[in-house]
Amino acid sequence: MQIENHKEEVPFAHYEAQFRSLDAAEAATRTGAKWDGKEFYVNLLGREYAISHPDYAIRALDGGAVPPLPTQTFLLRYLLESKQVAWAGAWKTFREMPWGEMYIKPYTGRVLTRAAFTFGTRVAAFRAACEKMGARKLTHGDAGYEFGLIGGYRMQILVWEGDDEFPPSAQVLYSDNFADGFAAEDRVVAGDILISIVKSFM
Repeated sequence: MQIENHKEEVPFAHYEAQFRSLDAAEAATRTGAKWDGKEFYVNLLGREYAISHPDYAIRALDGGAVPPLPTQTFLLRYLLESKQVAWAGAWKTFREMPWGEMYIKPYTGRVLTRAAFTFGTRVAAFRAACEKMGARKLTHGDAGYEFGLIGGYRMQILVWEGDDEFPPSAQVLYSDNFADGFAAEDRVVAGDILISIVKSFM
């Protein structure tokens, strides 16, 4: 296959190759994902996907479109590297977790600034989208919602609307088990995916 989009297709091809040699039973035990001997079943933000193994293929159980390649790469990495970690009930910012300081600059641009200007300029539409997704409404910020991302991992988006003096702002919080269950780069991607999916409901 000739690779046209190196930014998306090269990482995907790399993890797809690793996935072929994955011990499926071990991955199911480690992540808690259901495995029926042919496919893994994972629920990402309320949509369930079946991922076949060892020859990778993905299908949405609701009959809709499969997710874009970066999301598929995230799901592959989840099965390859993530694990079940109990949530202690606390929330953390990206910076507060391991390697957060090192990745904070790209994270701020890719997640926090994007969330602020995507949602903080259209707060009513953000609220409506989150309600459609079944997210839990929070009392923080001008608008705030909590989402179940995947497995036992949860995220919150808090948005503050801009005015004549201040630009819009946003904060994204992670359930504390992200610190041990996901690498820093995957936490960045998780924020990116969450924003994209909420935006698709607006």
